[in-house]
Amino acid sequence: MNNANTRLVRELYDAFKRGETATIIGALAPEIDWQVHGNPKDYPTIGCWEGPDGVQQFFRVVAATEDMIEFSPQGFYASESEVFVLGRYAWKVRKTGKSLAAQWCHMLTIDNGKVSQFREFTDTASFADGYRA
Repeated sequence: MNNANTRLVRELYDAFKRGETATIIGALAPEIDWQVHGNPKDYPTIGCWEGPDGVQQFFRVVAATEDMIEFSPQGFYASESEVFVLGRYAWKVRKTGKSLAAQWCHMLTIDNGKVSQFREFTDTASFADGYRA
């Protein structure tokens, strides 16, 4: 297990909970490849973002689309340069006022102390349903 990588990811999740997205952006490699898997037509935060500017746009979309009710990382697992995080979140969708909750798995790749890749896997059907009026 890579303790330095796990420690970095824990720090970034804590920063997210505090609303400090600038801390996250500062920890990204210039070539960051950030993906939330699913059909981008179903929800505005599903898709691919490239580079720190793209990830910054992702966080703007999150802030404009939903209000956090819960963000609970529940387990951190490291293997070489990857850190896998299992957790749960709940959101209120601003467009519809609907609340949704889902389990998630994040995979982050750390290269030279910077996040070079992020993958999110979650129940995108819940998000699509929450977004439909």
